[in-house]
Amino acid sequence: MFRRIIICLIGLLVGLSAADARPRRQIDATPFSHAPCSVLDNRPCTPSFCSVFDRGPCIPEIDYPIGENLQLTIETVPRQDQAAKYQKPDHDLDTIGDLFAALRSCWIPPPAEDARQGMQMSVRFSFKRSGEIIAAPRLTYSTAGVSADTRTTYLKAINASLDACTPLKFTSGLGGALAGRPIAIRYVDNRELGKQSGTP
Repeated sequence: MFRRIIICLIGLLVGLSAADARPRRQIDATPFSHAPCSVLDNRPCTPSFCSVFDRGPCIPEIDYPIGENLQLTIETVPRQDQAAKYQKPDHDLDTIGDLFAALRSCWIPPPAEDARQGMQMSVRFSFKRSGEIIAAPRLTYSTAGVSADTRTTYLKAINASLDACTPLKFTSGLGGALAGRPIAIRYVDNRELGKQSGTP
């Protein structure tokens, strides 16, 4: 009996040391650019689940059904070939393209006398499942060298534009997929204003 216990313990120790000897898997931890894990693929990958049987590091990740990056550029004057993308859909929003078109159609820039030609400003926010914005959009970028008044003017215009067209009407599928996910929008005032106002 004692001999069997010794043999089992030796077998267990050999198994554990063999598990420790295997090379540790490298992970690409860059958000939204994961390589999927597969038995047919030898490259480093990011597992989408953590397991007590896996001693390597892992990054738990919700498997979102949307593979697109939620970043959008909105120009005040769209190019001719892009005009169709600035038309608000006449149905409940069901795709990322529908969402982007609705957000583009919402944009109302500041009046020309308060605007600055070439001004850029980026904000970030998230939607609820119901199509409402979770919190006020957070400013993440504005053109360097502009006055505080100009930044305030554009941020007010962005907030007013979003307030005027939200809540958006999502289908249940899109609402569930988008809820809580950050969306970054870059607004570009590309109007020919004939002046560079707003400098300090």
